[in-house]
Amino acid sequence: MYVNESSFQYFIIKGISDVPELQITIFILVLVIYLITVGGNMVVLIVICMDSHLHSPMYFFLANLSIVDMASTTTSLHKILISFITGDKTVSFIGCMAQSFMAGSFTVHELFILAAMSYDRYVAICKPLNYHRVMNHRTCVLLASSCWTLGFLFISPLVGIFSSFSCYTSNEINHFLCDIVPLLNITCSNTSILDLLFLIEGLFFFTIVPFILTFAPYIFIIVAILKMQTSNGRHKAFYTCSSHLTVVILLYTLLISQYLVPNSSSNFDSKKLYSLCNMAAVPLLNPIIYSFNNKDVKAALRRRFGRRV
Repeated sequence: MYVNESSFQYFIIKGISDVPELQITIFILVLVIYLITVGGNMVVLIVICMDSHLHSPMYFFLANLSIVDMASTTTSLHKILISFITGDKTVSFIGCMAQSFMAGSFTVHELFILAAMSYDRYVAICKPLNYHRVMNHRTCVLLASSCWTLGFLFISPLVGIFSSFSCYTSNEINHFLCDIVPLLNITCSNTSILDLLFLIEGLFFFTIVPFILTFAPYIFIIVAILKMQTSNGRHKAFYTCSSHLTVVILLYTLLISQYLVPNSSSNFDSKKLYSLCNMAAVPLLNPIIYSFNNKDVKAALRRRFGRRV
């Protein structure tokens, strides 16, 4: 339905699917993913904070990543769970803008934290003798705080401009959360400035810059690994990077499929699937790939919880 400035009060979140037979299945699946994601990342965060053996730059960034994953999953999936329990699929204008801002910010946070982790691996492998001097406490805190600041800073202009729009062709959002892309499809306001800003920030600040900062160190890492004399050294160096590289490739593949593929009615449902994987599957896999398959974290788990178990 058409909604003008005088009657506009809320949006209706369509959700993942409007097929009645699938609603219970979707709710159970989303609830299980949410509980495992939050629980897994919470365990990782607690273990890193409690165990002094894990007080190193790599695990400091991993702790930041766990916080981002818990916050991102909660921001993105809570509306699905609440709407199923209450039956209310509406969200206020302010609530929609807030969710769009937080979801976008956490995505940028994750991209730049992964870039900081890539730099950490570069120093550890290419400059091992200077590692503790370069990756000192001040450097780690500065990198982490910069990642958080950039996330909020880059998203603010997009949400700020969009919040000034008042003309919409419909108040139904074909998505499971408030996101700028589906919101652009239902607004009838002049979006030329926002489209340009979205293109510049989305292509440059959200894609090219973090992509270069993440993958450029791996060029030097690969060269350093190939120069190693022993196969054991090469295997150990590759092992320290494999988890990070796996998550980075998965995340960028989903983001490209979600945002950089042209919009059309035929592929928008598939974009929702990519978005769900990005918002749910990646945070779910992070503690598994990074931590529970890591011998240091498993040793810390045994030290902290082994006797009780």
